[in-house]
Amino acid sequence: MPTTAASTKHLVLVHGLCHGAWCWYKVMSHLRSTGHRVSAVDLGGSGVHPSRLEEVATFSGYIQPLLQFLESLSADERVVLVGHSFGGLAISLAMERFPHIVSVAVFITAYMPNFRDPPAVQMTQYFKNLKMEMYMDCRFTFENGSPTSAELGGSYMATMMYQNCQPEDLELAKMLIRPSHFFLEDMSKDSLLTRDKYGSISRVYVVCEEDNAMDEEFQRFVIEDSPPNEVKSFPGADHMIMLSKSKEISHYLQELVARYL
Repeated sequence: MPTTAASTKHLVLVHGLCHGAWCWYKVMSHLRSTGHRVSAVDLGGSGVHPSRLEEVATFSGYIQPLLQFLESLSADERVVLVGHSFGGLAISLAMERFPHIVSVAVFITAYMPNFRDPPAVQMTQYFKNLKMEMYMDCRFTFENGSPTSAELGGSYMATMMYQNCQPEDLELAKMLIRPSHFFLEDMSKDSLLTRDKYGSISRVYVVCEEDNAMDEEFQRFVIEDSPPNEVKSFPGADHMIMLSKSKEISHYLQELVARYL
């Protein structure tokens, strides 16, 4: 039976550092209630993925679940690929691997590398701007002065990431977050992204104006460093916009589906 045009439209949601597919539960509910096909992926060692932190040694291993998921899609599938925060790096490499199925990529208060420099350039700039007191009760491991992994603290999450969210969403997150690697060494390699593949796909950047973890100044730096096709700004959105402004971001994603797919 031939596939209808509507059935080829698919939103694929990718979480940020230490989180999992669970953080998209509100957005998935909104989108599915309006008839959209939507999936959320647990990256390696995240969410309910069975691997432990020490078993995910490379960024390739970390994003393997996303690559496998995209590879499993039918030949006529077209997706809106959405990456939140650290997930912007994951979707960037997925775009490079599968440029033929990604119609538009949405970076939500995320790293969004260019195809000239290694992705670690933006990461290094982010860490350079951080002061130690901003880490609060997070736990980090370091190697040669650079952070290698992180475990988010409850006070940090409440103050820097979830300050505009419902209390129950913060409590859910405290129960479900897992430690994660930064993979700075892997992200320091040249030629991870190319103009012909990654650079050929339309990109949209979502600015969260009240994000304390990845503040608006840094988000604007990312936009200037790697100009997208479109920028959308959300007043009142903290880092976890998919929880604090779930209806608003869901509505915007529906607009993008209508325009790009």
